[in-house]
Amino acid sequence: MSVNNNAAGEQKKPSFKDSLKSMDTEETFDLIFYRPIGYAWALLAKRLGITPNAITIASIFLGVGAGVAFYYNNIWINLLGVLLLVWADSFDSADGQLARMTKQYSRIGRILDGVSGDLWFAAIYVAICLRENVTSEFFSAHHWVIWVMAVVTGLFHATQAAMADYYRQFHLYFLKGKEGSELDSASELWKKFHSLSWKHDFWQKLTLAFYTNYTVGQEKRTPWMQRLRAVLKEKYGNEVPQSFRDAFRAKSKPLMKYTNILSFNTRSFALFAAILIFRMPWLYFAFELTVLNGVLIYMMCRHERICRNFVTELSKK
Repeated sequence: MSVNNNAAGEQKKPSFKDSLKSMDTEETFDLIFYRPIGYAWALLAKRLGITPNAITIASIFLGVGAGVAFYYNNIWINLLGVLLLVWADSFDSADGQLARMTKQYSRIGRILDGVSGDLWFAAIYVAICLRENVTSEFFSAHHWVIWVMAVVTGLFHATQAAMADYYRQFHLYFLKGKEGSELDSASELWKKFHSLSWKHDFWQKLTLAFYTNYTVGQEKRTPWMQRLRAVLKEKYGNEVPQSFRDAFRAKSKPLMKYTNILSFNTRSFALFAAILIFRMPWLYFAFELTVLNGVLIYMMCRHERICRNFVTELSKK
């Protein structure tokens, strides 16, 4: 009798697959390395009652600590920075996996997740600038050059990350539907923003203001995607046929590898090479400005062409 009670009361352990966004959007290295580690962290956090947002906040301290370690021109301290950044990203993986396992989704969590990565790299950028001004003859004589590089790189970095995330969410929308995606609409966000009161909902409204402007930027850079969304809304309402979902997924899936290139792993490999192998951290800025921007432009052009073709096809029906 006690055995039956135990079996009935035992909760099913969330599977590793349940913790993933989708196999379409996962990167190979993440599946091999970060996702298994993140899954272990997520299971531990679930058992201890730790929330996804708490894990995200912990990742911020680890990522900023990595930035501090990269300031020093010492290989062992730099290796410590690598360890801290890898640890931070394992937490960044764990917070999302925990949220999916426990259904603890929130817009605040999504915003916090994006901010955490920005804070990591802000600390890393500052560390690189301070280090190059001390160790490089050129940058020591021209202090402003490295800081200008950092600011410009940071602006492009923000755009790269925003667009990679947007295309990934758009793909998930057609793969899993609205409930399986975090795709937002600026017009709906503005309605929510105006419904809040500065007096009674100050922090929520302030946060929503930043997030809405972030979404506006994504929409402005994707005119054909927005036309496709409008055509689908007009033609099908909220129920897009499965045949169209499958057709869009087939075209969009090959582009997911570019969204992954613009995410963490490729950046971190380039950063580690610039600091540990070449011992010239400024090379990381050069990599972002050239290689990653090239990937960004190619990805945006390909995706806009896909959306334009679908708009043309739908207009003929």
